[in-house]
Amino acid sequence: MSDAIRLEGKRIWVAGHRGMVGSAVVRRLATEGCSILTAERSMLDLTRQAAVEAWMSTNRPDVVVLAAAKVGGILANDTWSAEFIHENLVIQANVIHASHTSGVGKLLFLGSSCVYPKFAAQPISEDSLLSGPLEPTNEWYAIAKIAGIRMCQAYRRQYGANFISAMPTNLYGPGDNFDLASSHVLPALLMKAHQAKRSGASHMGLWGTGTPRREFLHVDDLADALVFLLQHYDAAEPINVGVGVDLPIAELARLIMRVVGFEGTLTLDLTKPDGTPRKLLDVSRLTRLGWSARTPLEDGIQTTYQWMLANTVRT
Repeated sequence: MSDAIRLEGKRIWVAGHRGMVGSAVVRRLATEGCSILTAERSMLDLTRQAAVEAWMSTNRPDVVVLAAAKVGGILANDTWSAEFIHENLVIQANVIHASHTSGVGKLLFLGSSCVYPKFAAQPISEDSLLSGPLEPTNEWYAIAKIAGIRMCQAYRRQYGANFISAMPTNLYGPGDNFDLASSHVLPALLMKAHQAKRSGASHMGLWGTGTPRREFLHVDDLADALVFLLQHYDAAEPINVGVGVDLPIAELARLIMRVVGFEGTLTLDLTKPDGTPRKLLDVSRLTRLGWSARTPLEDGIQTTYQWMLANTVRT
């Protein structure tokens, strides 16, 4: 923990600015009086070390928010395990190392709650990292993210770099991925409910037993938390970002059905995996610093559904 720093006048590179998290961070930083740097994928391939180093040398950001990553739900992680571990390892290694060599003053690395053991004590504290086996369906992504956390810690230890790591819980909001083959559970359920309503179906399917519990954080709340951490946090330990409240997936599905206006029944596909039984983050460290989430889940789902209708659904 350190004294607050000002972002006004700083040059801040948001790596991954087209993604859900990155675009939310750009929106939030627009109120801080800083210069926001972005790089289109067509102009900068983050998997190419020389290209990243050249871009950093030319643009000289003061602060880096590393939100670029290959992400997806259970199906995507389980299907494309090689791509998930390779791309994420390479992207974060290139950006973190180039941030050091180009003299970046502060870097914030985005991890994930999936870095924690499958059967970690609930709620999950930051101290649970590396204390047990991971969830097999997304261990490739998790291992890459753990390496990113450790890399930030190594550069702090050896060079005194102000590199920090934030572990967000399950996210949703504008800019999410609603493709059923690769999306996370909340946007997938939104699209399923919408399609069921539009087709006049009598039921909507849900993977697994519906009993696993998850918490969900609106991406604009995450962006606000990340700006807060840039200003107020300087420590080697990763810090959790969540809401501190969870619910069963079946309850989430019924809430989404109500928001969408689908009046059919919910059916369970017991041939599909559940994933981790429960994943609730202990957010007490962040709360003690003075930040907490503000968006109620139903309100956030409603605005996300409206965004989905306006931006991704063909009528």
